[in-house]
Amino acid sequence: MARDDRAAPAGRRRGFSLLLAVLALLLIVLFAGLGTWQVYRLQWKLDLIARVEARVHAAPAPVPSRTRWAGITPESDEYRRVTLHGTYLYDLTTPVQALTEAGSGYWLLTPMCTADGTIVLVNRGFIPAELGARTRYTPQRAAGNPCANAGPAADVTGLLRTSERNGAFTRTNDPAQNRWYTRDVAAIAAARGLAGFHPAPFFVDAAARQNPPDSPDQPVGGLTVVKFPNSHLVYAFTWYALALMVAAAWWWVARRGNDSENDERHD
Repeated sequence: MARDDRAAPAGRRRGFSLLLAVLALLLIVLFAGLGTWQVYRLQWKLDLIARVEARVHAAPAPVPSRTRWAGITPESDEYRRVTLHGTYLYDLTTPVQALTEAGSGYWLLTPMCTADGTIVLVNRGFIPAELGARTRYTPQRAAGNPCANAGPAADVTGLLRTSERNGAFTRTNDPAQNRWYTRDVAAIAAARGLAGFHPAPFFVDAAARQNPPDSPDQPVGGLTVVKFPNSHLVYAFTWYALALMVAAAWWWVARRGNDSENDERHD
């Protein structure tokens, strides 16, 4: 009779041990899979950093021609060094809120008319908030062909940037109130009446000391941050460590269970 009394608890323990083993196996597979995924992400991030570094330090080339615009992507062209020659349309400058190493303020995005008749937005640089960019650069629209009355030409070297969109953590642009939080090329071109004049689908971050002597406000260029967070190796170690911890915990529980069963057999 004593043996029957012990059989039921022993059976429950074996069932519980089996459930723990299945759960542990699932967690080990899950954590190990997440760790392996982070290893692949690490390789992707290292390759991205290497490609961007190569672009940033390469010799500058002319901005892509209109025939190449459809193929421009962040993966293939972001942060590519480019040169640009044309005429600024200072009256159509758009101030975009910015937070830089120099403090809070505004990027000044000014359209530039190029020799082939296209328009490229150029981020001329940063000015501090106390200069009141939103009131100094009121929202204006082009009247007729903005490139018809060409002024003094300027040369610019900078980094090609793809258009920014409103994200989950950014405020929404309000063109009517001249409140801009992202450098959305299409939206800025439409607000300034440039949509019908072949605006490029990208903008150029001007390097330092690229503003002509007569440039309004002389914004500070060259503040582009080319830095990619790369914590994938830490995440990979974390997931693999969790997998090992689950395996060790299951082994310890299973061993304790076996020791208990052996003690009961000897009683």
